[in-house]
Amino acid sequence: MRILYIDLDCVRADHLSLNGYPRETTPNIDRIGREGVTFTRYFCSNSPCVPSRAALFSGRFGFNNGVVGHHGVMSGFRKIVDSHGYNPDHPMLARHLRQNGMKTVAFSTFHERHSAWWYCDGWEEIHTFSRKRGNETADEASVPCIDWLQHYGKQDNWFLHFHIWDAHCNYRVPQQWLDKFRDVPGPDWPDQAEIDRQFDEMYGPQTARHLYHQPGLYPPNMPQQIRTVEDLKWLVDGYDGSIAYADHHVGLVFEELERSGVLDDTAVIVSADHGDSFGEHGQYKDHGIANDPVHNIPLVVRWPGMKGRGAVDKLAYNLDLAPTLCELLGFDIPPRWDGESFAPAIQGEKFAGRPYLVMDHGIYTLSRTVRTADWAMMRMLHPGTYPYTEEVYLYDMVADPHQITNLAKDRPDKVTELDHLLYEWRHEQVTHGGGPDPLEAAVQLGPFHYHDPRARIEWLKSEGREDQARALEQRMDRYHPRDWMFVPRPWR
Repeated sequence: MRILYIDLDCVRADHLSLNGYPRETTPNIDRIGREGVTFTRYFCSNSPCVPSRAALFSGRFGFNNGVVGHHGVMSGFRKIVDSHGYNPDHPMLARHLRQNGMKTVAFSTFHERHSAWWYCDGWEEIHTFSRKRGNETADEASVPCIDWLQHYGKQDNWFLHFHIWDAHCNYRVPQQWLDKFRDVPGPDWPDQAEIDRQFDEMYGPQTARHLYHQPGLYPPNMPQQIRTVEDLKWLVDGYDGSIAYADHHVGLVFEELERSGVLDDTAVIVSADHGDSFGEHGQYKDHGIANDPVHNIPLVVRWPGMKGRGAVDKLAYNLDLAPTLCELLGFDIPPRWDGESFAPAIQGEKFAGRPYLVMDHGIYTLSRTVRTADWAMMRMLHPGTYPYTEEVYLYDMVADPHQITNLAKDRPDKVTELDHLLYEWRHEQVTHGGGPDPLEAAVQLGPFHYHDPRARIEWLKSEGREDQARALEQRMDRYHPRDWMFVPRPWR
């Protein structure tokens, strides 16, 4: 079996036209999706980039593999064997596929961008085709991938990871693609009233007023701030145009497989590491919290000979893909993986999905969310430099899909119910050899790898927002009572 795994960086599920998005962002992926199954409630267990792929390729929660963020105690992948060993109980996915006779090939610069050397375990070939460490565009990725397929695509039994970064801010695809949706209506939320509120009340990385990490560092092709719905449309145009550019190059890869006569016999899987918020929780063009826009990622699977068709709305994790592949290929599923196969959905059989999910975020905030079909409850372990002042956030995901209204105080019964699920999940990890919890361990130093609370306070003061600067100082005093102004940052 040939398997092509297409990894679209930073693409949220609801921006694929296949999933009902009104803009035609993904015509090539849509074509494949109409021949297979698309999962609309598929979530990464951990975000952002590094912990998401650690979960995907290890088949294990960040709680267990140790990777829940990008730095410090959150980023140490827990070794599972000694330097000469191989543990079949919980191998990396690529290693397990290779042990079972598949040629494993990667076209990605992910491991260099994030020094994620555990990613390299199990690949027979890794093509690091650029020295730009994730800042390359899809044309730079597709050319070497297509060249490989021209030489080896007709061979059988390969798994190829093709990784495209274009939808990651700041959007850098050719201008005609950034302009592709200029004449197409933009999002209807947030509206001007919500943008005004966020502009006055919200602060922190990638927010309406502080859209970039530092003042003055603005890309010329995007708005400097989100002051109006026109600014929002301009920003989303860039995101959607970047997705469309990535889809175009995915189409070129499909064309090569078609020329070689093997497209119909190749399993095609399209997904992402995480998505981005566009106004949800006051964040824009980035991934900073354990909410739906960040964690709900696309999954499209077209598997030759399988009967599954259409949309599946049951809950599943990205780490469930590893055991699913094993079941579909007839390989043993390693017993210490955390994933559960969703192969029945691809085979056209009854699939119940997970009863609930637990999801972590670990770079801009330290947040953990319990997600059921209709509800989401987020516990804020550390708010970073954002004005998230509550410890618990509860959302009715049917009535409030943008997660605007916190119902935690109004529905203590639902908080108790979801807290029980969270405790149940945590207990399961600990009693199966997991822990200690790397997300909790990170609270002491805080999620400050990409932003400094001291710099944020000075930025607020420079804008005359003294009250907000004082409020941020007080939150830092609460989370870091040992004089946070001088907390060492050994990862720098």
